[in-house]
Amino acid sequence: MLCLGIETSCDETAAAVVRDGRVALSDVVSTQIDIHRRWGGVIPELASRNHVIQVMPVIDEELTRAQVTLDQLDVIAVTSGPGLQGALLVGLQVAKSLALATGKPLVGVNHLEGHLLAIRLAADAPEPPFLGLVVSGGHTTLYEVPAFGTYKKLGTTRDDAAGEAYDKVARLLGLPYPGGQPIDELAQKGDPKAIAFPRALKSHEVLDWSFSGLKTSVLHHVQTHGVPTGQGLADLCASFQEAVADALTKKVMLGAKKAGATQLVLCGGVAANSRLRGLAQERADAAGVRLYLPPKRLCTDNGAMIAVAGAEAFRRGVRSDLSLNADPSWRL
Repeated sequence: MLCLGIETSCDETAAAVVRDGRVALSDVVSTQIDIHRRWGGVIPELASRNHVIQVMPVIDEELTRAQVTLDQLDVIAVTSGPGLQGALLVGLQVAKSLALATGKPLVGVNHLEGHLLAIRLAADAPEPPFLGLVVSGGHTTLYEVPAFGTYKKLGTTRDDAAGEAYDKVARLLGLPYPGGQPIDELAQKGDPKAIAFPRALKSHEVLDWSFSGLKTSVLHHVQTHGVPTGQGLADLCASFQEAVADALTKKVMLGAKKAGATQLVLCGGVAANSRLRGLAQERADAAGVRLYLPPKRLCTDNGAMIAVAGAEAFRRGVRSDLSLNADPSWRL
């Protein structure tokens, strides 16, 4: 089965063809980072307009690289939420047009399900049941996955997503957008114990997170001491990054214990963070939990993950008609 996945939920225009829900024949992504960097974050109107320009060339390039024609496809999958309304509509209209023109089945995909199932593209991928932590610029949520298509939310952020906190701290420190990579690179040269930043919601009774207090603590530190340079900047980044990774992994391991889970998947853009990956592996090993980490290229938004989720949904009998619309707040 060949599934074309189309992703335009935020600032990446992406398409991929996946065979049998497990093998990406090709995966093309056009990023808008340079467009939004000057603003320090994604501007929805600019994102939508750029998707309009890029979406058809990206799909054409994808089909060419995969050596697949539209007639050879079995299903067309597209992100229909959550995300930015205007951005989602671009991908949706193109997917519906292609489905109408070719007579191929259409499947609307939840963006978060795509992240959870991106691990299916790895050679060694878990079968349900497992836990999945989706951690990105817009989401920080822990799910229990008893079966494909069945997702139970165990915990989530009560304010900022982890990736959003990275971006805001990076802007405060004068680092480029998006903030994850520059903070990670500096943190590897710093002392994670240099500054005692807080961890919120420490109670074992809840599996939720809060990162607004951590962000405010960094702000107060900068207001008191100024924006550091050199080793001081590296130490601040390392201390901030340690606070995020520590909070995330402690709650995830608590969730695994409560759910009796033996398999854990980390996914989403922040899952590419070196300290999060390292600390998660350390704590998973100690708890006897098998950790699955997607390749870093599959952590950020891509069309392959949408094709995988679309193929799995298609197997379950899910079909969408041409009334499929964007749902910016679609909960998994």
